[in-house]
Amino acid sequence: MLVLTRKPKQQIMIGDDIVINIVEVQGDNVRIAIDAPRAIKIYRGEIYRAIQEENKQAAQPVPKDLDLSGALPK
Repeated sequence: MLVLTRKPKQQIMIGDDIVINIVEVQGDNVRIAIDAPRAIKIYRGEIYRAIQEENKQAAQPVPKDLDLSGALPK
């Protein structure tokens, strides 16, 4: 893991096309702005973990004792 110290108005470059700008620092809070191609998905860590958990649960097989025969309209 790389740990950097930055001040407001300074940047971090990731590759050739991702720029992280330090906008503001207030106490324990840091505001950042991320400039990246639209194809790059950017999530807060807690949101990303929630999405991963939902995807994992959705991929679980349907229990065999669940009768879906009446669930679909004829």
